Parts: sequence; structure tokens; C-alpha cells
Amino acid sequence: MYGPKKHDKMEMNDKLQEEIDQLKETLTGDMFKDMEIKDAIHNLEMKLKGVKPQDSHFDCVGCGS
Repeated sequence: MYGPKKHDKMEMNDKLQEEIDQLKETLTGDMFKDMEIKDAIHNLEMKLKGVKPQDSHFDCVGCGS
């Protein structure tokens, strides 16, 4: 039904979303304790959505987008 590239991308997106969901389950509500987890979630969401920082001529060093 889908070509190999589209299927691979859908599979990758599913894995990213699963990882995001798992990280969200570990949030405690304490801003300082959750800071690293929220950063990881943000980075994964950027990869999932194919987003790069605005006005970025270079790849994002922090998240690799």
C-alpha cells in the first residue's frame, strides 16, 4: 500500500511518539526535576514534526534537527 520510504517514515514517527509518551509519563510536576525530561520531549517533538529553529542556517547543535 505504501512505498518503502513512506512506511519507514511512519514507523520512525511511531517510535518517536512512543518515546515521547514514555517520557511524559515520567514527569513529576517539579519544574527543576522535569527540565531535562521536557528538553528531551521538545527535541523529539521537533524531530517528529521536522522542525528546525527559526532563522537557522545551520543544523541545531542542541537537538540535531
